[in-house]
Parts: sequence; structure tokens; C-alpha cells
Amino acid sequence: MTTRTPARPSARTSVRATVLGPLAALARRPHDDAAQPAPAAATPATPDARSSLVAAATYRHGRRVAVFDQLDETVRALRAKPGTMAWIGLERPEPSELARLAAEFDLHDLAIEDAIVAHQRPKLERYGDTLFVVLRPARYLDDVEEVEFGELHVFVGKDFVVTVRHGASPDLAAVRRRLESEPEMLERGPEAVLYAILDAVVDAYVPVIAGLENDVDEIESDVFGGGLEVSRRIYELSREVVEFLRSARPLQHILAALAVGFDKYGVHTELQRYLRDVADHVTEAVERAEGQRAALRDILTVNSTLVAQRQNEEMRVLTETSNAQNEEVKKISAWAAILFAPTLVGTVYGMNFDAMPELHWRFGYLFAVGAMAVVSLGLFGVFKVRRWI
Repeated sequence: MTTRTPARPSARTSVRATVLGPLAALARRPHDDAAQPAPAAATPATPDARSSLVAAATYRHGRRVAVFDQLDETVRALRAKPGTMAWIGLERPEPSELARLAAEFDLHDLAIEDAIVAHQRPKLERYGDTLFVVLRPARYLDDVEEVEFGELHVFVGKDFVVTVRHGASPDLAAVRRRLESEPEMLERGPEAVLYAILDAVVDAYVPVIAGLENDVDEIESDVFGGGLEVSRRIYELSREVVEFLRSARPLQHILAALAVGFDKYGVHTELQRYLRDVADHVTEAVERAEGQRAALRDILTVNSTLVAQRQNEEMRVLTETSNAQNEEVKKISAWAAILFAPTLVGTVYGMNFDAMPELHWRFGYLFAVGAMAVVSLGLFGVFKVRRWI
């Protein structure tokens, strides 16, 4: 059962109170350049103590026009020439930075809230003319043999793409370089950028799947080789596979939803083909992960069986040892009882009291020795019948 911690709602409430309240008013302001003062004449915003801007550039006809290191400069360049596209990349931005972008691009409050708080499931939302996509990229860390998951939020509008990254992956700089080297692809607009990001996320799943498969093979060797703490490693690896499925499986629904809107939103035919190819790769990754999950279940069952067999073997050995000890105790006890009878008789007659009638009896000695022999032989026979000796 999943327990909802109270910290999460309080954080979201704080975001709403401190950021999204004034943001709602900003986001609803008109963007009519004729009615509004030029951005240059606006009161300059107080610079952030830490800028989260990783990269910002504008593009026309598939080629980069300019690169900027300030959000305001990027927005001004975008508004200056129609037909220009802006691509803005942020990493763990401050709420104030997202508030400024929301005001400029009319981003929905709920999407901004998700981007600030993070820890969202992969999903696709449409707010008017803006797509909001949440992705869970992953990468395999060879040194620790673990899977690291990140989170990527993508806002896609008619003339802009804003990426908000929470984590080290994916390498969006490589995605940007790839698209800039293919002007004919980049010329197709923000949809091409979204495709390239989806493709990069899915391509990064391939080494993750390969690393998990290698771990599964190692666990199989450890199980049949009698390795220690195998059960714990199986559990940890199962959690990684489940987390990977939680990240990759929703991508199937996201791509299916995008395919539904191909005709409605006039997505280029070539982009449709590329997105279908990405969907195929996602399906393959999910199927391989499902196979690993099933294999881990089987390995856990086999490991439990082997552990039970080893425990049974240990119990058998302990039982045999205990039985052998019991047999020895029986023999010792039997001989002790046999020797106790003559010892008792001899001790009584060794007291040498004058009043003992047997002392002056002619056959007293023979009687005492005979009594010892009879009692000893009787006890020996009883113990022999009971197989104590």
C-alpha cells in the first residue's frame, strides 16, 4: 500500500500561494504588441541569484539565428520576427523563472505547478495550443550497476519549445546539435524538436535494458552458485525493472495520443513516420523489460526453492547428528544402570555391621554375588530388547 506523505501537499500548497497566485494574473495578460509597451521599456526584472538557463536560441527556416544567455532577450528576439522558433532549455529552474516564461507564452498554471514540484508520472496534456509532456529518462550506471531516473518536462507551442530538466539525463545538448545538423528536420518546427527529444529518451533506454539483462544473467549465476544475499539483489533489481516500466510504458500512450492528432494538427508525414518508429522502439523496450520482470519472478521462485532445500539438508544433518547423540546417551545410560545394581549391593554389604544377618551366613557371599549377577543380567536383557545397547 502506498502512503501519501504530508510533505508533498504542503509543498504544492506553498507553490500555489507564493508563485501561482500572481502567475495566474500574469499569464492572462494580452500579448498584443501594439497595446503593450515594448519589452525593452519594461521594468527590468531582478536578476536571479542562480540562473537555470542551460541554452536558449532562436531558429528560422531550420537554421539557428542567435544564441542568448537571458530569457528576456530570447523572448524579444522571438517576438521581433514572425516565423521564428525559440528553443529554451532550463535545468531545475526557480519558480520566478518559470513564472516569467508562463507570462510570456501563456502556459497553464497546472503545468507550471507540475514543472516546479516535479516527481510527476509520464503524461501528455494539451492546454489550448500548448502541449505539455512529462518524460522519465533513464541511464544505466556501470560503476554501481544501478539505473538512474530523471525527469523532463517539455512545453511545445506554435513557435517555441521549453524544456525543464530535473536530473542529469537526457543529454539535450546532443539533441540540439543533432537537429541543428539537419536543417530540413528542424524546419518542421516545434514538433520536430519534440520528436528528437522523445527519440533521445527512448534511445537511452537501450543501454538500460542491456545493463538490466546483464544483471539478471549475473543473478542467475549467483543463484545456482550459492551466492550470498541473492534474494536481496533480486528484490532490488525487481524494483529497478518495475520503475523502468513505470517510466517507459506510459510513453506508449503518449505516442498513441500524438498519433491521434497527426491529421488534426497537420503533423508532417515524415515526422509521423519517425514517431511511429519511436513507438516501435518503446514497445520493444517495454516487452524486454516485461520479460526481465518475469525472469526475476522465476529466479526468485527458484532461489526460494534452493534456499528451502539447503535448509532442509541442514536440518537433516542436524537431526541425524542429534539422533546419533541420543543413541550414545542411551548406551551410556544403560551401562550406567547395569553397573549401578552391583555397586549398590556391594556398597550395602560393605558396611560391615555386626547386626547384619548375612555376615555370619555360610552362603551370604554367594548370595550377594548371585544377586548382583541376576540384576545386571536382567537389566542387560531389558536394554538389549529396547535396543539401547
